[in-house]
Amino acid sequence: MSAYVIVDTRIKDPDAYEQYKALARPLVEKHGGIYRARGGDMDVVQGELWSPTRIVLLEFADMQSARDFLDSDDYKPVKAIRYANAECTTVIIDGI
Repeated sequence: MSAYVIVDTRIKDPDAYEQYKALARPLVEKHGGIYRARGGDMDVVQGELWSPTRIVLLEFADMQSARDFLDSDDYKPVKAIRYANAECTTVIIDGI
């Protein structure tokens, strides 16, 4: 069953974040992930619980594959760039 990584990001340093984006994409793909959305236009039709900033949606084969990517040794230094230049909420959710 597919699993999805949903990331809501508030970018603090747009120039530095471009480096993160350039490095992250090939690693997502290396780990079998597919970008389904990456910071596109949003239409928030109901915002009672949270107000999203910038949404990224990744699809992986299953929950374990998503976790393996997020915890992988090759992603750790790239993730550090994200941590230094953005605030994020990351969720992994099972597909149906």
